[in-house]
Amino acid sequence: MTREWRRGEYLISTDRSGLDLDVVHDFLKRSYWAAGIPDEVVRRSVEGSLAFGVYRGEEQIGFARVVTDHATFAYLADVFILEPHRGLGLGRWLTEVILSHPELQGIRRWMLATRDAHGLYREYGFTELELPGIFMEKKDASYGV
Repeated sequence: MTREWRRGEYLISTDRSGLDLDVVHDFLKRSYWAAGIPDEVVRRSVEGSLAFGVYRGEEQIGFARVVTDHATFAYLADVFILEPHRGLGLGRWLTEVILSHPELQGIRRWMLATRDAHGLYREYGFTELELPGIFMEKKDASYGV
């Protein structure tokens, strides 16, 4: 089910058909976490996620996605607000919308990775891994960190 939230002239929507995937790809391919990511990988990642577009009028100015089973696990990924719209609280609003989304309530474990936004996410209850030794990863280092 598509959901929408409005704040002044801004809109957050889960309607994938409204996403400008060129905007998403352009940002992500220049980000530290997904540098060089192929367009097709971005498209597939959006198809397999609960995606949130942030808009001002017809212009997409932000994005985030959640990889989840809708019951026990959620991974918050690819969160961004385009530079001209930063400093307006839109990143915080996007985070609040995502964490309060009805389909994501009762999730046992939320995860995310960030190099520079620890302070923001701590405001919403995220912490460093309590037991980092129980987590493992398998990584394709062809793009991003």
